[in-house]
Amino acid sequence: MTQLTAAEAHQILKPFDCLRRDDALSRANKPRIREALLTVVQLSDYQILGICADNLTEGQQALKAYSAALGYAPELKGGAIADAVYIKFNPKSGLCYAEAYTGEHRGVLVSCQSAYESGVNEMYGHLPLDLFEN
Repeated sequence: MTQLTAAEAHQILKPFDCLRRDDALSRANKPRIREALLTVVQLSDYQILGICADNLTEGQQALKAYSAALGYAPELKGGAIADAVYIKFNPKSGLCYAEAYTGEHRGVLVSCQSAYESGVNEMYGHLPLDLFEN
C-alpha cells in the first residue's frame, strides 16, 4: 500500500465534519480512515482529542487506543461518571479530564494543530471510538 498524500487523507476524513454520523461508512473503511488520520497527524505538530462516549469505560478505551496510536500517554483526571462522558486531552498542556456529557454525538474529535501555515490545522470527527482497536 502506498502512502497517502495530504490531499488524499483530507478527502477521506472530510466526511467526518463533526455534524453527521455515518456508522456504515466508518465500519467499511476503518483501515483507510486510520491511514488517513495517521497521515495528517504526521503533518501537524500535535493533536487535541475530544472523546464523546456512552460511558467512562468506553471513553477511556478510546483515549488509550488513540493516544497510543498518536504517541501519547495521558493521565486522565477525575472521578466516576455514571452516564455519557466527554474526555478532553491536550498533550501540549498535559490537560486530560472527563466530565458528564449530555450531547447525542459519539466518537472522537481529533484537532490537528500546526505552528506553520504549511502544516495541517483541521478538526476531524466524530471518528469511530474503536478506530485503533483490533
